[in-house]
Amino acid sequence: MTDRDRTPNNDTARTDMNPRSTSHPSSRPKLAQLARATTALVATLGMAAGLQAQAQAQPAAPQDEVFGRYEDLMTLPPELQAPTYRHMDRLYPTRTIQRGTHVHPLPEGKKIDVSYQVGDQRYGIDEFMARNRTAGLLVLKDGKVVLERYAMGNDAKTKWLSFSVAKSLSSTLVGAAVKDGFIASLDDSVVKYVPALRGSAYDEVTVKQVLQMSSGVAWNEDYLDPASDRRQMLRAQLAQEKGAVLKFMAQLPRVAPAGTRFNYSTGETYLVGEILAGAIKQPISAYLSKKIWAPFGMEADAYWQLDSPNGQEFTGSGVNATLRDFGRFGLFVLEGGVAGGKQVLPANWIADATRADPAQRLAPGTLKGFEPMGYGYQWWTFPVGEKALPNLDGGLFAALGIFGQQIYINPKEKLVVAIHSTWPKPIHGPSLVETDALLGALTAALRK
Repeated sequence: MTDRDRTPNNDTARTDMNPRSTSHPSSRPKLAQLARATTALVATLGMAAGLQAQAQAQPAAPQDEVFGRYEDLMTLPPELQAPTYRHMDRLYPTRTIQRGTHVHPLPEGKKIDVSYQVGDQRYGIDEFMARNRTAGLLVLKDGKVVLERYAMGNDAKTKWLSFSVAKSLSSTLVGAAVKDGFIASLDDSVVKYVPALRGSAYDEVTVKQVLQMSSGVAWNEDYLDPASDRRQMLRAQLAQEKGAVLKFMAQLPRVAPAGTRFNYSTGETYLVGEILAGAIKQPISAYLSKKIWAPFGMEADAYWQLDSPNGQEFTGSGVNATLRDFGRFGLFVLEGGVAGGKQVLPANWIADATRADPAQRLAPGTLKGFEPMGYGYQWWTFPVGEKALPNLDGGLFAALGIFGQQIYINPKEKLVVAIHSTWPKPIHGPSLVETDALLGALTAALRK
């Protein structure tokens, strides 16, 4: 495979694959193309939405239900998606993220029921759930549950696959490691913490450049292309050999100077995990439990995929947790990174990680093919002011994973929205358009 093959280089194709460009009516004819699209953005989209105070929960699916194989994760038939996403611990080795002794309360707020408009059609919450194959929807306003729904066999106890939502968890742990002094500076070289990468294309790359996916190292994130780097890394994961994924990453070539080109890469977030492991000298799941999961008060143990038995957490994906605990993670971030009465993150970490300053590199609207979004430290950012999406001004940012896993955080509105889904394709343009519309309708309704 040539360097050209490894990296997204068809600007027209990348623009067509950008789902949020379809938020405007003039762009909606591109949705059929979007449904077929498979680019780097595929990996980023993960969905968060809301829960209704008295959840209309369905019983959890039985433990003997049929589910798919890990090697088929990107192409599962619809009937296997939900069973598979809630049983990932049967497909690969995992490590427990332990909860603590108390639970952060999610009191009931005033219930809301909104409708949203797409084109000339108006839809309600039930229609959103059905049309977008939504398995869980949670909305937290001022820390209170104002909307909660479940479907597809899920309930409040279901532990569901994060896909790339885990990237934002991982980057937040880097902030904790900086606060604890394990990582001296984001300007440190990656090889300071991962010496196995010495002599590779990552030799002169900094921790910050990896967090911002700007290493300049070649990568093709296309989930549906068997020859892509992401699928090759998946085969390395399937081998279940300790160090196989890191060895694969060390072989990648450089295609641009470090810090000059954004290129979405799950491989880079795997390296975030290697950086963390080299710095904190303990399992990443244990560190997440110690710093956030237990002291903030998550209600259930979660688990994280490992790259091999007793190996390294696969930090680009692979966290299974309840929808409410994903919502609580959103609250932890919204409230400034405090858990158990202690400041877990540096004082300016969240602002730096989610900055949407139009003048900065990676600002919303500056990433060709990903407009209107920008990128921070493994968080997606959204435009503010005149360029903001309808009703979504206020510094909106999100953790996004494929097939519709998402956590949206709006600091101005004190709003967290989390969604679990089983989209028919990794990126599904119509669902993204409807999600933007729903988020705008929720925000407007909750201002009243």
